[in-house]
Amino acid sequence: MSMNNFELYKVFYWAAKTGSLTKAAKALYLTQPSVSHAIKQLEDSFGLALFSRNSKGVALTPEGITLYSYIEQSHILIALAEEKMAALQKLDSGELRIGGSDSLFKHYLLPYLETFHNHFPSIKLQLIHGTTPEIITFLREGRIDLGVVRLPIVDSQLEVREGIQLQDCFVAGSRYAELKDKVLSMEQLLRYPVILFSRNSRARMAITDLFHGYGHELKPEIEVGSVDLLIELARKGLGISFVTREFVSKELEDQSLFEIKLDVELPPSQVGIMTMRNMPLTKAANEFIARMG
Repeated sequence: MSMNNFELYKVFYWAAKTGSLTKAAKALYLTQPSVSHAIKQLEDSFGLALFSRNSKGVALTPEGITLYSYIEQSHILIALAEEKMAALQKLDSGELRIGGSDSLFKHYLLPYLETFHNHFPSIKLQLIHGTTPEIITFLREGRIDLGVVRLPIVDSQLEVREGIQLQDCFVAGSRYAELKDKVLSMEQLLRYPVILFSRNSRARMAITDLFHGYGHELKPEIEVGSVDLLIELARKGLGISFVTREFVSKELEDQSLFEIKLDVELPPSQVGIMTMRNMPLTKAANEFIARMG
């Protein structure tokens, strides 16, 4: 349907709805001759009479009634679409899809998610878990609006905004209390059982590369798939876990865990918010990112 035909159908709709060319002209901010001309154009295009004149104005012919039954449905759908767009603009409707790891959702994003939900309770939140490569794939496929991952990310298709800085460390429980105030070398640390996150995590790759750079191979005795397990296994004394310090602040404070000091500095890592470059964000996604500062 061309734009010209769409305008003709609008005139037809209002003339049929009001039963008056004058009222249709008033509703559409047109002159009555313009409305009459539009009706004639539509009738000529079909080769059918759509209206008959009477003392009160105009009435639909049987052919006009058939056309109106379809045009009325279209008008209702357009009105509903406009209402939906207005709701999305006011964040009274819609959804926000975020990709990230369990640990980042729990230890970093949770306060922002809570605040956002309190302000915009009608926005449906969808949290999609995955590794960094999976989150990038989800973003490219349009399955999420934004991803929260550890940096660095080098991809010309992605736009990355820097978030908080994190510091990783080794921690242990009371079973290894003799190490509490000591500074260990990498070689000394490797004499103890080490617990690491799964092989495909960004933190795991970073610490493995660091040890490799000093000529050591970091082989974990236990591998786990969640930060909660890293914390719990260290507390139970099954080994020394490599975790993000900010994620174990409670355990360090209540001294159920303590930090193992090394004679080399562990570099900090940065969290980033990824979106697709040159792709417009939804109103909800823009609002969420803005609230993260």
